[in-house]
Amino acid sequence: MKVAVFSTKAYDRQFLEAANYPPQHELVFFEPRLNQKTAILAASFPGVCVFVHDIVDAPTLKILASGGTRLIALRCAGFNNVDLQAAADLGIKVVRVPAYSPYGVAEHAVGLILTLNRKIHFAHNRVRESNFSLTGLLGFNLNGRTVGIIGTGKIGLILGQIMKGFGCQILAYDLYRNPELEKVGGKYVELPELFANSDIISLHCPLTPETHHLINAQVIAQMKPRVMLINTSRGALIDTQAVIEGLKSRQIGFLGVDVYEQESDFFFEDLSGEIIQDDVFQRLTTFPNVLITGHQAFFTEEALQNIAETTFANISDIEQGRSCPNEIFESP
Repeated sequence: MKVAVFSTKAYDRQFLEAANYPPQHELVFFEPRLNQKTAILAASFPGVCVFVHDIVDAPTLKILASGGTRLIALRCAGFNNVDLQAAADLGIKVVRVPAYSPYGVAEHAVGLILTLNRKIHFAHNRVRESNFSLTGLLGFNLNGRTVGIIGTGKIGLILGQIMKGFGCQILAYDLYRNPELEKVGGKYVELPELFANSDIISLHCPLTPETHHLINAQVIAQMKPRVMLINTSRGALIDTQAVIEGLKSRQIGFLGVDVYEQESDFFFEDLSGEIIQDDVFQRLTTFPNVLITGHQAFFTEEALQNIAETTFANISDIEQGRSCPNEIFESP
């Protein structure tokens, strides 16, 4: 199948071309993101491959359909950027990569926890300046602390297993219980109990209308004072303005995020010579107890290889008329 691949960086091309060797599909790489303005680039391409910040809304899909596109292949797990109903109405199939980096994302969440707790980023900079003072670097033992995990699919399960290894108590919330988490001692509770009793809260649920701004002012007020909040899932799970107020009041003691609700404006780009116009994001960066990474939790060699291989398996299934286990259907 001839496939237009949008939002590509050098590392995307490297792993996609390797997975497509010997060539089964004709790939044409485009660096711009997909949206209404760039959709014309995909004219005559039966397949379009997109990533998390591509905008696959109804107007974009109409342009793609008019150019002959019949497949949207997401090389990510989330699909909140795709209008599934519009795709179905236009006869365009949508496939995704459901679990490409569970260990990578869970391990990154642990990295955020450890770095915030033990001020590793501050210590690194101090030592480079020959400052060996320990003042301001005081942390706490993870052993015996309570970690609340919201969303216990593959990533949430792995995080629970890792944190159990540190000697933490695990509280969990999900619409569907994961028996594997219960086997390692995870206890399922309702959200108010999780908020009230967790020293660390980590988000691993999808972004849906129900989970949008799951963490808001009312919820933050229910949390333990100086709670550590971690988000490696989707930025809009958090009401950023409410979190800023929580940081200012010290209700939130630590914030570690790999995602941000307006990240599509600048994440994955080098803007080191630019002035970022997002005042909310800029305010976040002023807090000493906030650690932000640029949506890199998934970014491991294993993940990029898995993304590429699964993406091409999905495309081949659709091209050859087979049932694809990773096809997404609009809910009735």
